[in-house]
Amino acid sequence: MKQREGFTLIEMMIVIAVIAILVGVLLPQFRGTQDEAAEQRAKAELRTIATAIESYYIHHSNALPTTLSLLTSATPRIITVIPDDPFNSTTDYDYDVDTNRVYYVVSSIGSDRAADITGINTSGQITESGDCVEDVLVTNGVRTDASGNAC
Repeated sequence: MKQREGFTLIEMMIVIAVIAILVGVLLPQFRGTQDEAAEQRAKAELRTIATAIESYYIHHSNALPTTLSLLTSATPRIITVIPDDPFNSTTDYDYDVDTNRVYYVVSSIGSDRAADITGINTSGQITESGDCVEDVLVTNGVRTDASGNAC
């Protein structure tokens, strides 16, 4: 009698189960790595935007831009494009200026994917509706948490 070559159904199911277990273990770790990469990208882009804002401030009579889009149309041209927030690729970074146009904050929504920055006041204090952990930001003001404590 001739023996059949190949795998049995049981053997194939065991292989598929092992692969599924490995994917289930590795997928959450991969997500954490993606968030770390997005955070590093956001930090680098926010430093670039902060430099552009400071340059705009110097070239425009010590006044901050009211929107980030003014950086791309300023004379002299400061930057060519405002990058999207890596945690939400459909939106730009959030930008707030105090009413006197002295203090600013540019922020990413961060790994919790929720915008916690509520604004910046004329004393340069940034307030957040949540904690100080997830949001990535640059400012020339002071960062505080929801209780008013510096972060």
